[in-house]
Amino acid sequence: MRHCPRCGGVLAQVPPTICGTCGYEVYFNPRPSGGAIVLRAYEGYAGDEGDKHGEEFLVIRRVRGPRAGWWDLPSGFCEGFEHPADAAVREAREELGVEIELGDLVGMYIGTYEFQDEVLPVLDCYWLATLGTGEITLDSAEASEYAWMRLDAPPPLAFATMDSAVRDAQIRRSSVRLFL
Repeated sequence: MRHCPRCGGVLAQVPPTICGTCGYEVYFNPRPSGGAIVLRAYEGYAGDEGDKHGEEFLVIRRVRGPRAGWWDLPSGFCEGFEHPADAAVREAREELGVEIELGDLVGMYIGTYEFQDEVLPVLDCYWLATLGTGEITLDSAEASEYAWMRLDAPPPLAFATMDSAVRDAQIRRSSVRLFL
Protein backbone atom coordinates (compact mmCIF):
# COMPACT_ATOMS: atom_id res chain seq x y z
CA MET A 1 0.00 0.00 0.00
CA ARG A 2 1.60 3.19 -1.20
CA HIS A 3 -1.30 5.67 -1.02
CA CYS A 4 -3.75 6.71 1.64
CA PRO A 5 -7.13 4.99 1.05
CA ARG A 6 -8.94 8.13 2.28
CA CYS A 7 -7.27 11.03 0.41
CA GLY A 8 -4.89 9.34 -2.05
CA GLY A 9 -1.84 11.05 -0.56
CA VAL A 10 1.52 9.27 -0.83
CA LEU A 11 2.39 7.41 2.38
CA ALA A 12 5.83 8.05 3.87
CA GLN A 13 6.20 4.39 4.90
CA VAL A 14 4.39 1.10 4.70
CA PRO A 15 1.47 0.67 7.12
CA PRO A 16 0.90 0.91 9.94
CA THR A 17 1.45 4.62 9.47
CA ILE A 18 -0.32 7.96 9.56
CA CYS A 19 -1.02 9.81 6.31
CA GLY A 20 0.96 13.04 6.27
CA THR A 21 -1.70 14.72 4.12
CA CYS A 22 -4.95 14.02 6.01
CA GLY A 23 -3.84 12.40 9.29
CA TYR A 24 -5.68 9.12 8.60
CA GLU A 25 -4.23 6.11 10.47
CA VAL A 26 -3.53 3.46 7.83
CA TYR A 27 -3.30 -0.25 8.69
CA PHE A 28 -2.69 -3.27 6.47
CA ASN A 29 -4.95 -5.87 8.07
CA PRO A 30 -5.63 -9.40 6.85
CA ARG A 31 -8.76 -10.02 4.77
CA PRO A 32 -11.00 -12.67 6.37
CA SER A 33 -12.25 -15.68 4.44
CA GLY A 34 -14.38 -18.72 5.16
CA GLY A 35 -13.86 -22.22 3.84
CA ALA A 36 -15.16 -25.76 4.26
CA ILE A 37 -13.47 -29.12 4.53
CA VAL A 38 -16.38 -31.20 3.26
CA LEU A 39 -16.09 -34.77 4.56
CA ARG A 40 -17.62 -38.13 3.77
CA ALA A 41 -16.84 -41.67 4.90
CA TYR A 42 -15.17 -44.14 2.57
CA GLU A 43 -14.79 -47.89 2.70
CA GLY A 44 -11.36 -48.74 1.34
CA TYR A 45 -9.72 -48.61 -2.05
CA ALA A 46 -8.42 -51.41 -4.23
CA GLY A 47 -4.91 -52.27 -3.11
CA ASP A 48 -5.20 -50.56 0.28
CA GLU A 49 -3.06 -51.95 3.03
CA GLY A 50 -4.20 -51.73 6.62
CA ASP A 51 -7.20 -49.62 7.63
CA LYS A 52 -9.94 -49.86 4.99
CA HIS A 53 -12.15 -47.23 6.64
CA GLY A 54 -11.63 -43.51 6.86
CA GLU A 55 -12.73 -40.19 5.51
CA GLU A 56 -12.42 -38.29 2.27
CA PHE A 57 -12.62 -34.56 1.67
CA LEU A 58 -13.88 -32.67 -1.35
CA VAL A 59 -11.50 -30.64 -3.52
CA ILE A 60 -12.15 -28.53 -6.61
CA ARG A 61 -9.71 -27.64 -9.39
CA ARG A 62 -9.22 -23.84 -9.62
CA VAL A 63 -9.77 -22.27 -13.05
CA ARG A 64 -8.54 -18.76 -12.28
CA GLY A 65 -5.57 -17.22 -10.58
CA PRO A 66 -3.91 -17.17 -8.36
CA ARG A 67 -2.89 -20.83 -8.48
CA ALA A 68 -5.10 -21.84 -11.41
CA GLY A 69 -5.02 -25.60 -11.94
CA TRP A 70 -4.36 -26.43 -8.29
CA TRP A 71 -6.70 -28.36 -6.03
CA ASP A 72 -8.66 -26.03 -3.76
CA LEU A 73 -11.17 -26.18 -0.92
CA PRO A 74 -14.57 -24.50 -1.32
CA SER A 75 -13.79 -21.10 0.17
CA GLY A 76 -13.70 -17.38 -0.42
CA PHE A 77 -13.46 -13.90 1.01
CA CYS A 78 -16.05 -12.43 3.33
CA GLU A 79 -18.31 -9.75 1.89
CA GLY A 80 -18.53 -6.54 3.95
CA PHE A 81 -19.49 -7.48 7.50
CA GLU A 82 -20.21 -11.14 6.67
CA HIS A 83 -19.13 -13.69 9.29
CA PRO A 84 -16.52 -16.18 7.98
CA ALA A 85 -18.87 -19.11 8.75
CA ASP A 86 -21.55 -17.52 6.58
CA ALA A 87 -18.95 -16.91 3.86
CA ALA A 88 -17.98 -20.61 3.98
CA VAL A 89 -21.60 -21.68 3.43
CA ARG A 90 -22.19 -19.07 0.70
CA GLU A 91 -18.97 -19.88 -1.17
CA ALA A 92 -19.72 -23.63 -1.08
CA ARG A 93 -23.21 -22.96 -2.45
CA GLU A 94 -21.78 -20.75 -5.22
CA GLU A 95 -18.91 -23.08 -6.15
CA LEU A 96 -20.58 -26.49 -5.67
CA GLY A 97 -24.24 -25.72 -6.36
CA VAL A 98 -25.36 -27.47 -3.15
CA GLU A 99 -25.88 -26.54 0.47
CA ILE A 100 -23.44 -27.66 3.14
CA GLU A 101 -23.82 -28.04 6.88
CA LEU A 102 -20.95 -26.66 8.93
CA GLY A 103 -19.53 -28.60 11.85
CA ASP A 104 -16.65 -27.71 14.14
CA LEU A 105 -14.20 -24.92 13.45
CA VAL A 106 -10.88 -26.45 12.40
CA GLY A 107 -8.88 -23.26 12.84
CA MET A 108 -7.86 -19.82 11.67
CA TYR A 109 -4.68 -19.38 9.64
CA ILE A 110 -2.71 -16.32 8.57
CA GLY A 111 -1.58 -16.56 4.96
CA THR A 112 -1.04 -14.62 1.78
CA TYR A 113 -3.03 -14.09 -1.40
CA GLU A 114 -1.62 -12.60 -4.60
CA PHE A 115 -4.06 -10.17 -6.17
CA GLN A 116 -3.45 -7.51 -8.83
CA ASP A 117 0.34 -7.69 -8.37
CA GLU A 118 0.08 -7.32 -4.58
CA VAL A 119 0.64 -9.88 -1.84
CA LEU A 120 -2.22 -9.44 0.61
CA PRO A 121 -2.44 -10.82 4.15
CA VAL A 122 -5.44 -13.09 4.74
CA LEU A 123 -7.08 -14.72 7.75
CA ASP A 124 -8.46 -18.02 6.45
CA CYS A 125 -11.06 -19.73 8.67
CA TYR A 126 -11.98 -23.37 7.97
CA TRP A 127 -14.80 -25.55 9.25
CA LEU A 128 -15.55 -29.24 8.92
CA ALA A 129 -18.68 -29.72 6.83
CA THR A 130 -20.97 -32.25 5.20
CA LEU A 131 -22.90 -32.01 1.94
CA GLY A 132 -26.61 -31.38 1.95
CA THR A 133 -28.95 -33.07 -0.48
CA GLY A 134 -28.61 -32.68 -4.22
CA GLU A 135 -25.94 -33.19 -6.84
CA ILE A 136 -22.75 -31.18 -7.05
CA THR A 137 -22.96 -28.74 -9.97
CA LEU A 138 -19.73 -26.80 -10.30
CA ASP A 139 -19.64 -23.13 -11.24
CA SER A 140 -17.41 -23.27 -14.35
CA ALA A 141 -16.06 -19.77 -13.55
CA GLU A 142 -14.64 -21.19 -10.29
CA ALA A 143 -13.73 -24.85 -10.88
CA SER A 144 -13.21 -27.31 -13.72
CA GLU A 145 -13.64 -30.55 -11.77
CA TYR A 146 -14.03 -31.98 -8.31
CA ALA A 147 -12.69 -35.07 -6.58
CA TRP A 148 -12.79 -36.80 -3.23
CA MET A 149 -9.36 -37.24 -1.65
CA ARG A 150 -8.36 -39.27 1.35
CA LEU A 151 -8.05 -37.13 4.44
CA ASP A 152 -5.01 -39.15 5.51
CA ALA A 153 -3.24 -38.64 2.13
CA PRO A 154 -4.12 -35.16 0.83
CA PRO A 155 -2.66 -33.72 -2.37
CA PRO A 156 -0.85 -30.36 -2.31
CA LEU A 157 -3.49 -27.64 -2.19
CA ALA A 158 -3.55 -24.15 -3.71
CA PHE A 159 -2.62 -22.33 -0.50
CA ALA A 160 -0.49 -23.22 2.52
CA THR A 161 -3.36 -22.35 4.87
CA MET A 162 -5.44 -25.08 3.22
CA ASP A 163 -2.66 -27.64 3.66
CA SER A 164 -2.46 -26.69 7.35
CA ALA A 165 -6.22 -26.85 7.86
CA VAL A 166 -6.52 -30.27 6.21
CA ARG A 167 -3.61 -31.56 8.31
CA ASP A 168 -5.28 -30.24 11.48
CA ALA A 169 -8.63 -31.76 10.43
CA GLN A 170 -6.95 -35.12 9.86
CA ILE A 171 -5.26 -34.99 13.27
CA ARG A 172 -8.54 -34.03 14.95
CA ARG A 173 -10.55 -36.70 13.13
CA SER A 174 -8.00 -39.48 13.80
CA SER A 175 -7.86 -38.60 17.52
CA VAL A 176 -11.68 -38.68 17.67
CA ARG A 177 -11.69 -42.24 16.28
CA LEU A 178 -9.08 -43.32 18.86
CA PHE A 179 -11.34 -42.40 21.75
CA LEU A 180 -14.65 -43.81 20.45
